[in-house]
Amino acid sequence: MILIFYIIRNHAAPFLFSITTLMFIFLFQFLMKFADRLVGKGLDTFVIIQLVIYNLAWMVVLVVPMSVLVATLMAFGSMSQNNEVTIMKSTGVSLYKMMVGPFICSIVVGYLLILFNNDVLPDANHLAKVLMQDISQKKPTLSLESGVFSQEVTGYAILAREVDAKTNRIKGVTIYDYNNPMKINIVTAKDGLIYFSKDQTKLVMDLNHGEIHETDVADTKMYRKVVFNQHRIAMNAYQFSFQQSTPGGQRGDRELSAQDMLVIVDSLKTIRDRYNITYNKQVQKYFFGDSSAVPFKNVIKHAAAEGGISQGIIEKVRSTKNMILSENMRVDYQQKEINKYMVEVHKKYSLPAACLIFVLLGAPLGVMVRKGGFGMAASISLFFFLIYWASLIGGEKLADRAIITPFWGMWFANAFMGLMGIVLTYRVAKESITLDFSFIQKLVPKNWRQEENKNENS
Repeated sequence: MILIFYIIRNHAAPFLFSITTLMFIFLFQFLMKFADRLVGKGLDTFVIIQLVIYNLAWMVVLVVPMSVLVATLMAFGSMSQNNEVTIMKSTGVSLYKMMVGPFICSIVVGYLLILFNNDVLPDANHLAKVLMQDISQKKPTLSLESGVFSQEVTGYAILAREVDAKTNRIKGVTIYDYNNPMKINIVTAKDGLIYFSKDQTKLVMDLNHGEIHETDVADTKMYRKVVFNQHRIAMNAYQFSFQQSTPGGQRGDRELSAQDMLVIVDSLKTIRDRYNITYNKQVQKYFFGDSSAVPFKNVIKHAAAEGGISQGIIEKVRSTKNMILSENMRVDYQQKEINKYMVEVHKKYSLPAACLIFVLLGAPLGVMVRKGGFGMAASISLFFFLIYWASLIGGEKLADRAIITPFWGMWFANAFMGLMGIVLTYRVAKESITLDFSFIQKLVPKNWRQEENKNENS
């Protein structure tokens, strides 16, 4: 029992360190990807923090299995490098017994990840989608250029011949108001001040020494001119303000738990079966039915009897073909929808199961490599995780197209990696196998290699 706790303790620090490091990398990538959608919109810091927190959920789902692999490689690589594995084997402790503690911990981590996938991830994905839609609808702050008409405010065309960006003062103002299509409304002013209301919902213009010209489209004889010393115009500027929507509305497949998606799948199967019955009836009727339905097998007989195929028969065949194809497309569409949901259902369990698979794979690899540094462990982990993730994405695409079943699309990578881990574990447990991954060190940053060398020499 002491040995089990000792091995688990060797896993704890690398696991937490790899989670922190990988989360930082994913977060940095996310911010770089969406920076252009966030910068320049005057968003509150709290809104950006909300968006980051919501997106941390899907990062956790990817980072945890990879961190399990990194931690296992680092722990067993360090113990092998320090000859602790050799000492434990000499005292009768097999590799299988060394893996008991990490394997039990991976089961616990995998179970917690399943709960996270079904209870936290769907809501987080939904909130992130709603918030991102709200952000995308917000336009940057109004920018006026001297001598250029601006139509950023809905229903208005604004021209300022001189603009002072520091004081928001404008001179030589001309405003065309298009809000009422039955009236032509033009406002001119010598100068003025432009600013937003406190809640950013109104664009306010305080104009000085100007005129208002108004005509009626229906009555061309009507013309009104108003001269003013001071005039205030309040324009709707909702597109420049950030209005956060309340969660709700229709959810996609990645915004639902496995239980919710299975309910939807049952409904889709019922609809698919109903369309399938209609499709089979149409095929039976027009290919194997009586001659009154003009089945396709009797078209030649009609042609021989009447000396050719009449236009009426051609139209009947064409409409029948379209009807059968339409029913077939409905069946295919429902099946694709079922596959799409079932892929997400299996993914919610295949990724947590990868935690167990990566322990089977990481333990023998760590013993074989005999290197416990983060650089080597991260490089090997990245290599295997890229293979795993590519298989997962490829399986998802093939399952969506109904080329393979959703089960094999999401579980093939686990089956392949698991079989590889079992074989490696068996061989390492029976004999000493050492792999030389020195060529990977060239891919590791120099500062990581220097830290590892210092640790080895100390």
